[in-house]
Amino acid sequence: MTTEPLPAPLPDRAAGDVVVSGLVALAVAMGIGRFAFTPLLPLMMRDGTLTAAAGAEWAAANYGGYLVGALTAARFAADPRRGLLLSLLGVALTTLAAAGIDGAAAAPLGAVLRAAAGAFSAWSLVCASSWCLAELARLRVPQRGAWIYAGVGLGIALTGTLAWLGGRQRADRLWLELGLAAGAGALFVWSRVRARRPAPGEAQARAATRGRAAAAAPGPGRAPSGLVLCYGIFGFGYIVPATFLPAMAREFAPDPLVFGLTWPLFGLAAALSVAAVAQWLPEAPRRRLWACAQGLMALGVALPLAVQALWATVASAVLVGGTFMVVTMAGLQLAREERPDDPTPLLARMTGAFAAGQIAGPLLVRLLGPGRWAGWDALSGTGAAAALLLGLTAAWLWRVPQPCPVPARQPR
Repeated sequence: MTTEPLPAPLPDRAAGDVVVSGLVALAVAMGIGRFAFTPLLPLMMRDGTLTAAAGAEWAAANYGGYLVGALTAARFAADPRRGLLLSLLGVALTTLAAAGIDGAAAAPLGAVLRAAAGAFSAWSLVCASSWCLAELARLRVPQRGAWIYAGVGLGIALTGTLAWLGGRQRADRLWLELGLAAGAGALFVWSRVRARRPAPGEAQARAATRGRAAAAAPGPGRAPSGLVLCYGIFGFGYIVPATFLPAMAREFAPDPLVFGLTWPLFGLAAALSVAAVAQWLPEAPRRRLWACAQGLMALGVALPLAVQALWATVASAVLVGGTFMVVTMAGLQLAREERPDDPTPLLARMTGAFAAGQIAGPLLVRLLGPGRWAGWDALSGTGAAAALLLGLTAAWLWRVPQPCPVPARQPR
């Protein structure tokens, strides 16, 4: 009696597994590892766990950790799948550990944990992009890669909603709940990614491909530095409203049930915009898409500066939230088009520039201080500079619509 072999999974089902894995991974890594602290900070201050100064240190530590993670993510170029699983485990553990912080050690220990969470988040973004996009390209459905980036917005929206609805709880309880959610998400991704282990010989084939790509790669002068610069300015531009929107909304509506909605709204706009692009613009040129999104982001950053009203702040949340993940998606997909054989180093460079830009935004606000410059306070002046730079880079990206991929040499 012979046993018939089981049929191979259908391509659609395999692609769906990859997309869901990437979506959940980015929801955990970014929605919790990167952005959970934003809605929890006022609750920790309410509980007396953290002061405003210590909260700023935590945020700065997370930005710094994200930069370090971006600069070191290229070490997973040989196996981004391993880097993805390791980083998700790190996000879950650091989030759970934050639930136990209290007393005099809260400020320094929390800063260390937030720095580690930032590094793990950067690894997750780079490795999820590299692994998922490569798997979908191998399955001949690369256009589905856009869907994984909806996970970032969903993670932000869910985290913000949990903090908004559960705001009567102590903040440490919310950290525990988010840590358990991150752990569940990491286990889910592990179960999906583990089932898609590379076939025998596939790792060696990838290494040979990377070797050919390195031999064919252009010198430093021809590297896509323009993309890296545009992505860094994107980090500088988005972080100002992303950091200060709830505070800006509070000036017009002191009720926390009103201004507290800006963060879930920001995340919901991010998720819906990516889903819309994935559904209706899957074949749109990534550079043109990036240019349009960056231009709309410039408008969203400038709007609260021109109109001092609650509706302008809400519109800014929608415009910036609705474009920052489209820019992320388009930029990282374009990096793969530029370096199809081995995109991880370029992904890491772009993510590093982004991290440096988002550090520069709040740093500039602090350097300008409480005075006024040409009639602008520090926040408004930084926002104006961000809007201008975003607009200029959007125009530059629009002028060069087609990427210039590096061809790999054919084996002899």
